[in-house]
This record gives sequence, C-alpha cells and structure tokens, in this order.
Amino acid sequence: MVRGNNQPLDPVAVVAVPFPAQGHLNQLLHLSLLLASRGGLQVHYAAPAQHVRQARARVHGWDEDALLSIRFHELGISSYVSPPPNPTADSPFPSHLMPLFEAFTADARGPLAALLGKLSASCRRVVVVHDRINAFAGEEAARLPNGEAFGLHCLAVSTLVGKMDADHRLMRENGLTFAPIENCATKEFVEYANRARPLAQISPGVGILTNTCRALEGDFIDVVAEDLAADGKKVFAIGPLNPLLHASASKQRPHECLDWLDKQPPASVLYVSFGTTSSLRAEQIEELAAALRGSKQRFIWVLRDADRGDIFAEAGESRHEKLLSEFTKQTQGTGLVITGWAPQLEILAHGATAAFMSHCGWNSTMESLSHGKPILAWPMHCDQPWDAELVCNYLKAGILVRPWEKHSEVITAKAIQEVIEEAMLSDKGMAVQQRARVLGDAVRAAVAPGGSSRKDLDDLIAYMTR
Repeated sequence: MVRGNNQPLDPVAVVAVPFPAQGHLNQLLHLSLLLASRGGLQVHYAAPAQHVRQARARVHGWDEDALLSIRFHELGISSYVSPPPNPTADSPFPSHLMPLFEAFTADARGPLAALLGKLSASCRRVVVVHDRINAFAGEEAARLPNGEAFGLHCLAVSTLVGKMDADHRLMRENGLTFAPIENCATKEFVEYANRARPLAQISPGVGILTNTCRALEGDFIDVVAEDLAADGKKVFAIGPLNPLLHASASKQRPHECLDWLDKQPPASVLYVSFGTTSSLRAEQIEELAAALRGSKQRFIWVLRDADRGDIFAEAGESRHEKLLSEFTKQTQGTGLVITGWAPQLEILAHGATAAFMSHCGWNSTMESLSHGKPILAWPMHCDQPWDAELVCNYLKAGILVRPWEKHSEVITAKAIQEVIEEAMLSDKGMAVQQRARVLGDAVRAAVAPGGSSRKDLDDLIAYMTR
C-alpha cells in the first residue's frame, strides 16, 4: 500500500513500556527484539535511563547487533533513594525497591505521553505493549487517535485463572492450592499495585500477551481466552520469550562458566540461583553452602544479593567474601561460584546442566522448562509460591525445597542436601528429570514453525500491521 504521491505508507510503531525490575525489563526487551527481527516493525523501548542501560547491559542470547534494531527512549523520572536490600527483613519481598516503583509510576506518564504523541503524528498506528502493572501506558495509548494497547502479562497465565476463581475447576481437578500474590507480598506493595493498576478487568486494551505456551498452560490459556473473548478481546500466548529457541545465535563472548561446563559430564551439574529480587540471610547461605558441599554434586551457584533500584549505584565488597574464600577452596573442582551477572539462558541450555535450584520467578521457570531442566523449587515472594505449586504438582517437573509458608525459617543443610540428592541421584529424581525433558521438547516445538506459540506470534504481528 502506498500513498497517492507514491510515498510509502507510514509505519506501524510498537512502543514497549516495561516495569523497572529485571524480570520485566528482560521479557519486554526479548519481545521487542523478536518483533523487530520477525515482523520488521519499528520498535521503541521506553524506560528510565538507568533501566534502559540495565536492560541493554544484561541482555543475552542475542547477537550484539540485534540491539541496533530497537530505538531506546529514556523516560525522565524523579530521583529516588536506592538502598541496599535487607536480608534480615521480616518479609522476603524486596521492599527496598518501593521508592523506585513509586517514582516510576508517578513520573513516567508525562514523558511517555510526549513520545507517543510524536510517534502518532508520523505513524499509521501506534501499538503500546506495556507491563500490565503500568496501566498509565494503556491509558495514554487510548488517548491517541491511532493508538491501541496490549498488556504483557509477565507471570503464569494460571495466576489470572486463580485470581478469577481460586476454587476453579482446573485447581480442584488437579489438586492445586492457589497462592494469591497479595498473600505473598507486603501490604505496602499490594496497595501500590492496586493504585498502579486500578482496573478490575484482565485487559482494558485490545487484549493481553503472555510469556507462556500451550505445552505448559494450555487449559489455563483456554479459560482466559474465553473470558477475554466475551469482551471482544484477544490473548496471544507467545512464550517462551527465549532467544535461544528463536535461532538468534549469540555472538557475545562466552562467560568463563560455560568453559567450565564444557568439561563436566552430561546432566551432572546443579545450577543454583535465586534471581534479582531475593537476598538470603547469612545463616541460610551458610546452610546452603554446607548442603552443596555435603552433597558432593557438581554445581554452579550464583551468589549475589537482590538488585538495588539503580544497579549502577552499587558499591562496596560483597558481604559473602569471607564465606566465599573458604567455600571455594573446599569445593575446588566440584563447583563454581559466580558473584556477578550469570548467563542463565546458556547455563540452562548446556548439556552438562541437570537441574535448577530456583526461586521460581516466571522468567526462570520458563527458561528452565524450555531447556528441559527440572526445578528444585525455593519460592520467595509474590507469584513464586504459585509457580512452585504449578511446577511441582501440576507439571510434575520439580521438587519442593521449602514451602513459602516457612520463609521466615532457616532451612537446615541436612534438609537441603536431601532434596539435592533426591533430585540428582534417586529414581524419583530421574523421573522428574525425564518429565522435564519431555516438557522441554514440547515447549521448543511450540516456538518452532507450525507450533502454537509461533502461530500466535505470527498472528500478533499480522494484527499489529493490519
């Protein structure tokens, strides 16, 4: 289609507006890169300056040149305090991030509105893809004469079903106990989230995008799709948003841990990481170290505290220095400890990795299962207790290390070691590993040509460019 004067039709612009926490920044950046590479869309990514920098610095699984396909925009927000996490706090929720969240929601609307207005004047259509908690972004899209919005649901689709009806048939028939997010976060955050996303319905815009697939949550997707369809809205299950499954071979320099993994036997290494919003107490870290040492299993352990609101403001040596020095000597040849940023996608994809001890954040859950690796579930807060329930009791691809209800207790080395040995050595562990491998095959088939997630992604791009 061209204009009467033979000028090309103005493009469709997609504007990604992530919530400023790593798991959310990451998902929307992966989606942005997918839309740019697969759909040839003009894709914009808008976040506070330090979070644009954070997303770019930590992206992996993509060729370094891929970032050139995205136009990044810095949303000016007020300065905010960026304290370190408090591992001894009553709740494991990262309350130290609340000043960032409040500043972002209060201030990002204005600069985003200016960006959208500018794009609206030069584009045929502006499609805003925003984290569902960023309701303001959808509201600003609705003000445009040529704007529309999709909410990206960064959590499991089954959380929406549980929120609709905690006693839903799918919960009852599968013996599942739904863990509401508001029960597993602080009152302060729940009140903030209710202010940031005041609308009761699942999607105030065109519909939602979900980082999941039918191989994992097909029945739950159907329930949400039926609910949205009644209101004329759409759901696109386009996950996992894992670039290693989308043939985007990374040319980034490999991390030293991958060289170490290359020297280990197949399916022999336990990967241990608790994400970017969790900090273990000192005594819990000592018990975990003793369990890893006592199990005599090979391991990679990412030992770092939760991110600050501004990760580039961090300074000072790690509080783990003393333990690290001794522990590294005791486990030399058996394990590897990483205190910086770890290439999690590549670690989970590696043939030497057998299982993943995880906080069960949805990103980590999807990444682990997409590579067929079972999860030793240690949920910390928010949606993670439900993710652990889903993985262990519905998908049968995990073993629970510690129920969320015991988050205030220190789990002993003996208890942790028993779960490690069960996962890595027992018949039950082998069965769980096999179940995870089968799921991994199904997830990878979903994003391959002809798969359900590939079809939903193609349908989404066709809808955006209609």
